[in-house]
Amino acid sequence: MRNILRALIRFIFNLIARVDVSGYEHLPGEGNFVIATNHLGIIDAPLAFYALDRWDLFVLIAEKWEKNPFFKWLGKHFNFVFIDRFNPDIKALRKVIKLMDEGNNLVIAPEGTRSRVGSLIEGKPGVSYLATRLGQPIVPVALAGTEDKVIFGNLRRLRRSHITLTAGPAFTLPPLPRQNRDEALKQFTDEIMCRIAALLPEKYWGVYKDHPRLKELLASQPAEAE
Repeated sequence: MRNILRALIRFIFNLIARVDVSGYEHLPGEGNFVIATNHLGIIDAPLAFYALDRWDLFVLIAEKWEKNPFFKWLGKHFNFVFIDRFNPDIKALRKVIKLMDEGNNLVIAPEGTRSRVGSLIEGKPGVSYLATRLGQPIVPVALAGTEDKVIFGNLRRLRRSHITLTAGPAFTLPPLPRQNRDEALKQFTDEIMCRIAALLPEKYWGVYKDHPRLKELLASQPAEAE
């Protein structure tokens, strides 16, 4: 069933869009890792399975989609973990840890929901907390061109969209300190989001446009050859 679903996903994406994927070399060659990505549209989750030819991935999905019969069925095949975005979800956290212990890799969107403005919105500290608990390398991944209004607008015009998926170098977060935890979580969250922003065109920077850490990351990037 999974092979059929993957073939269907590839067929649909190739039909509606040209997808350019780069940064495969940044994926750790061994061990677990966390993919942290921005969230622009409803097609973002299955895009991970289009870009990566592997089944050891699982995706955190907002709990509201668990009530949708199609998403609930799809989640059984694609390892969706439905999570309460607004309250501590110990059950989901235990499931995440169990899946990681079994050798799977987490795909997560720090923003927690689709951006309605088409650019980065503020990341939620829950992702940083989860990342520090897991202690695994984080691979920032930037999505562009997956906005709902863009995808569906082009479909109405019978045009293919252009989607880019760019992975950046993996990094790790230090352990969460005992004191000033909220401040540390905010700093860790900004680090994740700014690393994603640094892989995106300027129009997607959103609330992180003037963040000092983003400016540092951009300044450290090698200059493009003329």
